[in-house]
Amino acid sequence: MTDCAIRKAAWWAADYAYAGYWQARAFLSRSSAEAYAEGERAPLVILPGVYETWRFLEPLVARLNDRGHRVHVLETLERSQRPVAEMAALVEDYLDENDLHDVILVAHSKGGLAGKMVMTGREGARVRAMLAVATPFRGSRYARRIPSRTLRAFSPEDPGIVALSRSVDANARIVSIYAGFDPHIPEGSELPGAKNVRLDTGGHFRILADPRVVEELELMAG
Repeated sequence: MTDCAIRKAAWWAADYAYAGYWQARAFLSRSSAEAYAEGERAPLVILPGVYETWRFLEPLVARLNDRGHRVHVLETLERSQRPVAEMAALVEDYLDENDLHDVILVAHSKGGLAGKMVMTGREGARVRAMLAVATPFRGSRYARRIPSRTLRAFSPEDPGIVALSRSVDANARIVSIYAGFDPHIPEGSELPGAKNVRLDTGGHFRILADPRVVEELELMAG
């Protein structure tokens, strides 16, 4: 086995250890969303990835709230298993019902696809920008092999992925941050026209804990 293969295997193992730990913590957590809803700085809306609740991202949520941001989470997203368009509609309704403006979306994986759809939809004017972490903007070829309809929707040929890739108006307001090696997205998360931040590490989940995520958010928030 080459040094590169060993390094990727180590990254993969660390990634799943991180995901397993925080999924268990999320399942056991009884934290209230209201605990993070106070702050004087730009409002943030959290968009988790597939099979994730907002509590999976709670370490990041807490760090951002400590920086003075009001953090909004949508219990209605549940585990983000709905089609992207339905997720986007739920976010749009939330922005409208709560009359939020100058919002920064903070998304992980699939959440970034829903976020981009929101930015180009009926409530797009309410969104200043989006920080997308490990989002499959071009899909993932691995999805073709998966029988689950929820995951197969990430195929590069899926109509939703194709339509979003052709919609470029919002790209300049997106920061896409991702690992150099993502075991779930071999295509990577580079988005044309966006600010692309490639981290010299590997993983799909554990980069949520990378300090650069908060740093990039702070640059966006000003």
